[in-house]
Amino acid sequence: MNIKEGGVNGVKLVWEECETEYNIAKGIECYERLKGKTKSAPGPMHVLSTGIAYGLMDKIANDKIPMTTIGYGRADTVDGSVFPWAFPLVTTYQMQVSAIVKYIDQKEGGKLSGKRIAFVYHDSAYGKEPIIALEAESKLHKFDLVQIPVTPPGNDQMAQWLDIHHAKPDWVIFWGWGVMNQTGLKAAQKTGFPRDHIIGGCSSGSEEDTIPAGDAAKGYLSATWSVSGTGAPLIVDIQKVVHGAGKGNMPDKSRIGSTLYNRGVSAAIISVEALRTAQARFGKGKASDGEQVRWALENLDITNARLKQIGATGLLPEIKTSCSNHEGSGKIRIQQWDGAKWVLVSDWLEGNKALIHPLFRASAKQYARENGITPRDCPAEW
Repeated sequence: MNIKEGGVNGVKLVWEECETEYNIAKGIECYERLKGKTKSAPGPMHVLSTGIAYGLMDKIANDKIPMTTIGYGRADTVDGSVFPWAFPLVTTYQMQVSAIVKYIDQKEGGKLSGKRIAFVYHDSAYGKEPIIALEAESKLHKFDLVQIPVTPPGNDQMAQWLDIHHAKPDWVIFWGWGVMNQTGLKAAQKTGFPRDHIIGGCSSGSEEDTIPAGDAAKGYLSATWSVSGTGAPLIVDIQKVVHGAGKGNMPDKSRIGSTLYNRGVSAAIISVEALRTAQARFGKGKASDGEQVRWALENLDITNARLKQIGATGLLPEIKTSCSNHEGSGKIRIQQWDGAKWVLVSDWLEGNKALIHPLFRASAKQYARENGITPRDCPAEW
């Protein structure tokens, strides 16, 4: 953007990185150190950690700094009437897992009743987020839900996979993170559980999760809200304009087009489109403030036509947000590891909004009561 267009309508983009090591205390320290810079770059903040997002919820409201948790974070922040500064864009953990259940239901011919699904999860705020949605899905579809926590970091899971071996589930939904992912796939191979009946969440579906697992990963499925590959015109353009000119900061160019790389590009698309939306409302060619960017994030309308215009067709789903819906999509795709790369095996799947969104709303109302918050008057969309 800065090289080709001089920024957004002439306003140069600036940013700052801070390594949190996925540690909540370090994440809050990073936020406190960097928040003063939002006067020239008003966000959104990308914290890349559910725990850190929880830790910053009150601070961002007090400081009036918008925070995005794209594909992760606290699910009830979908309700913008209670959480005006937090944006769990594209999909939450709960809508992700609901869409995974939809995929399993399709594979089972719409006959989930009497089936058994095991949920193997990172025993943390991140791992526990989908449970309420899974419990609701199990009641609706009448399948047996077996919950199996894994103590972080998850580098020893033989006991859990032996439990799975004895429980004989039809499917495993795998909510891992970091070393837990490759360890789980290797343990599944050792205990004989078919990897093509294991579906990971979006945080368990990158090349960093599968390549280290070797043959144990072949056939493994995962959800994703951004599509890997180098075919999108925007990715081609970045390779040429940035890395081709020696201006990139990635020594390993082979990672371009990987799941996490494209996820970062997709997050940047959302940030830039928010800034465009803010300027369209409050004045082009002027730096936006935090309030204006917050308004823009609440009024995003990234259509497929717009994605095509910026060269990102198929990279991420359409997004349309509002005061009462800070998620804006709720869609994922299912991909499968063929031993060398991810291959898409589904179209965009939306979780059961009618089932899941009322869970968001109830949780947000409880948070408002406990914290003395008077919800904004948002038009109901649920």
